[in-house]
Amino acid sequence: MDKAKLRIFWKEWRSLIIFLVVMVLFRSAIADWNQVPSGSMEPTILVGDRVVVNKLAYDLKVPFTTWHIAEWGGPKRGEIVTFYSPEDGKLLIKRVIGVPGDVIMMRDNQLYVNGEPATYSRLADNVVDELSPLQRRNHEFLRENFGKMSHPVMLRPALANNINSFGPVEIPKGKYLMLGDNRDNSKDSRFIGLIDRDAITGRANTVAFSYGHYFKPRMDRFLHPLN
Repeated sequence: MDKAKLRIFWKEWRSLIIFLVVMVLFRSAIADWNQVPSGSMEPTILVGDRVVVNKLAYDLKVPFTTWHIAEWGGPKRGEIVTFYSPEDGKLLIKRVIGVPGDVIMMRDNQLYVNGEPATYSRLADNVVDELSPLQRRNHEFLRENFGKMSHPVMLRPALANNINSFGPVEIPKGKYLMLGDNRDNSKDSRFIGLIDRDAITGRANTVAFSYGHYFKPRMDRFLHPLN
């Protein structure tokens, strides 16, 4: 393509090109939306939810990298974050349970933070209405509380396995312990280890939109806040 054709092409398409470049940079460094393909964060995040991720929640990174330009905070216990798995580099979404300096332990799905047990209360029925009858029948749904941390979890009381208990684990500087809210169906820090601070890409706080079976919109989940 000669220079004259390039000038014509640029003149006709420059607005679209600039828009696309700005959008790509925006999604890389400022905010993005991620599809959730698994049920590891149920009942908080459902399969088919598209979750808004604030990539400026903790720091500013060079676009398309994990290099920090500036940092103004770290994830807090109880927040939902996205991060790259140390196992295979895939982008995951889980809840922060242990921050640097914490000692985390679990015994038969009972969480302990710094030696203190979390408390559990019954979860409202409307939180789990979107789950299948089989899931509702085979799981127990609770609210897990510790300090300012309060969020839903789902457990299978009849399922006994070695992921229900671990630790105590002391969280070193620059590391975080992540768990899924679906405690018996989540590939989290119990399998992939602690997560580096630099691997964390942002904080998830809202469901932008959601689709269920046969791409049917779940209107009640549009702009649904996460906790």
